[in-house]
Amino acid sequence: MEQLKHECGVALVRLLKPQSYYNQRYGTQSYGLNKLYLMMEKQHNRGQEGAGIACVNMNAAVGTEYMFREKALGKDAITEVFDRVTPEWTEAQLYMGHLRYSTTGKSGLQYVHPFLRRNNWRAKNLCLCGNFNMTNIDEIFAKMVQQGQSPRIFSDSYITLELIGHRLDREVERCFVEAKEQGLQDRDITRYIEEHVQMANVLRTTMADYDGGYVMCGLTGSGEMFAVRDPWGIRPAYYYKDDEVVAVASERAVLQTTFDLSCEDVQELPAGEALIIHQDGSTVLETVLAPQQQARCSFERIYFSRGSDRDIYHERKQLGQQLTTAILKAIGDDTDHTVFSFIPNTAEVAFYGMMEGLRSKGLYVRSEKVAWKDIKLRTFITEAGSRNDLASHVYDITYGSLRPYEDNLVIIDDSIVRGTTLKESIFKILDRLHPKKIVMVSSSPQIRYPDYYGIDMARLEEFCAFRATIALLQERGLWDIVQRTYEACRVELRKPKEVQRNCVCALYEPFTVDDINRKMAELLRPVGMEAPVEFVFQTIEGLHAACPNHHGDWYFTGRYPTPGGNKLVNETFVNYVEKKLKVVL
Repeated sequence: MEQLKHECGVALVRLLKPQSYYNQRYGTQSYGLNKLYLMMEKQHNRGQEGAGIACVNMNAAVGTEYMFREKALGKDAITEVFDRVTPEWTEAQLYMGHLRYSTTGKSGLQYVHPFLRRNNWRAKNLCLCGNFNMTNIDEIFAKMVQQGQSPRIFSDSYITLELIGHRLDREVERCFVEAKEQGLQDRDITRYIEEHVQMANVLRTTMADYDGGYVMCGLTGSGEMFAVRDPWGIRPAYYYKDDEVVAVASERAVLQTTFDLSCEDVQELPAGEALIIHQDGSTVLETVLAPQQQARCSFERIYFSRGSDRDIYHERKQLGQQLTTAILKAIGDDTDHTVFSFIPNTAEVAFYGMMEGLRSKGLYVRSEKVAWKDIKLRTFITEAGSRNDLASHVYDITYGSLRPYEDNLVIIDDSIVRGTTLKESIFKILDRLHPKKIVMVSSSPQIRYPDYYGIDMARLEEFCAFRATIALLQERGLWDIVQRTYEACRVELRKPKEVQRNCVCALYEPFTVDDINRKMAELLRPVGMEAPVEFVFQTIEGLHAACPNHHGDWYFTGRYPTPGGNKLVNETFVNYVEKKLKVVL
């Protein structure tokens, strides 16, 4: 499939013992750093555009640095930032790391997390990173301006840093007033503030206005650490605590590997709650926002998270197994003349499930590693035709793996989004094997709607299912549905976002899944290809059966969990019509 830029990865480590303890028990002064590095490398799949790390040394002497940060760009950013680490980092107690994929189109070192806000009061220093995308950052920005603030950068990361920082300032000032009322003076006031700052207050007054999916993580200069999850549970977060360490990561298996844990040792951060580690190391879960209807991202299970997680592995196998009946129908039950395979690399587990499902029916089936994914080829040639030719060779095939013109080829992928790689590369190279028929299988349903919560899928016209639907509407004389949908979206956008509905769903109503499948096959089949193509997609019911605890399916159904999702999909369709179809309408 086409690589998707998606949710970032976060990693937090809080040491609960003196440094001498880790040196004596583990033989290293760099225990915390080593764990942070391992957690970030194990989440490299979540971000290859940039990486950043930060730490806080609560024991640093006055007049010396106590809060450190390093950031770098590129796929080798993790190595680069850890190469820059100085001995002072090993004296810290709080560590934070971030891996970035941009979902806003903005790139450059200034957009790489963590973000740092400085102040002479330790308790007012804030370092922030997150796995998030907000649907209403324009509203948050307007509110800040209305309050008299003047943000320097219009980005959700920077604005969130300033908003949380502003509320942190107010919380410190609240503690300052309390300390003065108790007659404290000078450094006694500082100690009181650092011992009594309540990050839960800061987060409650900051996050209440946000609409989006997020896991927000932060450190303060006085030694507070937190991770807060959105009330819909859209973005994932897990944590582990014992008497030596508290750790947070975006994936459960990462914590298991890093700290040698069982599944049961790792806890999921509940939706709407914050894990807060205080200066003294005490750890609490605080409800920051009332939990809403849960919408954990199902794409995490299908594709994004590492397949080494126990539950994700079984879910992906079940996604493949559930497709066997539809696959057999597509090949006319002719398993004697069919080879089964997969698109590397993330579809491999679904392939195992597909094979188990076929064998459970008492069928003998042939499987081969038909497709191979090579390293990314450099497009150093500037001519468009040459670049396209190079791109078409990202995949290779196993020659002789099929009997030419006799064998069908069933090949499974985890998802089909844009279809560009299928048309420009995969179908062309598979056709060299001269299959009698290609059945292209997706372990996820058709992707029909944009994502606005952290995945790089924001434009309708990018989706091959949407393009096929528009083609069908035009082909069947139903173009008035496009016009009516456009007008309905405009009407909705005049309403408050809280009452808006997703009007784009109406485009798909005249057609069955098979109708759209056939049109997709027609649109994505390259010119000159010999073999016929048929698509088989996972059903919505099958998705929910395989992933029963992850009901976030808005990519497939248009059921957005937040009001901002409905507002943005309506805006997206209006923009599509006005910018792409202005000649037609």
